[in-house]
Amino acid sequence: MKRLIFALLLVVVLAACAPAPAPAPTAAPPTAAPAAKPFRVAFIMPSAVNDMAFSQSMYDALVIVQKEMGGKDKLDFVYTDNMGNVPDAAAAIRDYATKGFDLVIAHGSQYGASLADIAPDFPKTAFAWGTAVDTFASKGVKNISAYTVQADQGGYVLGVMAAKLSKTGKFGLIGPIPAGDGKLHIDGFEAGVKATNPSASVAKTFTQSFSDAALMSQAAQTMIANGADMLTGTSQAVVGAIAVAKDKNAFWFGNQSEQVKLAPKNVIATQVYDWTPFVKLMIDNTKAGKLGGEVMIGTLKNKVLVVKYNSEYALPADVKKLADDTVQGLIDGKIQTGVK
Repeated sequence: MKRLIFALLLVVVLAACAPAPAPAPTAAPPTAAPAAKPFRVAFIMPSAVNDMAFSQSMYDALVIVQKEMGGKDKLDFVYTDNMGNVPDAAAAIRDYATKGFDLVIAHGSQYGASLADIAPDFPKTAFAWGTAVDTFASKGVKNISAYTVQADQGGYVLGVMAAKLSKTGKFGLIGPIPAGDGKLHIDGFEAGVKATNPSASVAKTFTQSFSDAALMSQAAQTMIANGADMLTGTSQAVVGAIAVAKDKNAFWFGNQSEQVKLAPKNVIATQVYDWTPFVKLMIDNTKAGKLGGEVMIGTLKNKVLVVKYNSEYALPADVKKLADDTVQGLIDGKIQTGVK
């Protein structure tokens, strides 16, 4: 009996001294994947970001693309405006590249030579500039793309409209310099006018300044005094001419950015540069590793050029139809502007 009691006690002691069973392993808490960094764009422009013309056209496109991509967390862009001085613009371009932006857009034809010098120093950065078609590939530069527009197309449509609406048969065309997309717009407008009214009288003035609104104003006053009732022009300085058209009860056809709010009763229509498709292509190319070499040409067909009518102006139905038919004819190739 004693031996049985001793054995039972021994079993109890041994059980008490046995190590506790190891706890069942637990899964480690899932580690959250790091948030993807936004695609970063910087752009440099020659005039104010709200210039109602060339600079604003690119800003508006970036705002649209940012929204479509899902906001600032997906596309982050910054800008430097009023970079009319090319050395200052070049410094800004280099600074953005140094800071590691994925894409740097130099939104001005005057910036080309600067890009050609800067881009080779940053082979992992994509650059683009416009309006131009030279990517500097012939110089061995591999990371620059270029974009431009056939602005004569929309200009032609506006000229057709102006010729149908004019009561005097006299027209005023005002540009900064006789070159680039601005000249294309003006030449296209003149071609549209002459195709519709061969006896039309067309006055053209180039002020030699992109920013001097006073010179544009003076040109518009002279043209209206000589009987012009339909005017057009290009560059950020057109605000001066539009103000005169508003004051003298003449009419305006805009270019680059929608200009209706400057004179709701006087701006009939605008050829808008919608860079949205090109911005998307630049971003897609950069993400895919294609940092340059793309030449993008905006037309009515690819909708980078868009003719927008002023809803506050009572455009006659027959003129609207003629304008729409002209747009389609240019898209189909049945109509040619004749501008080179």
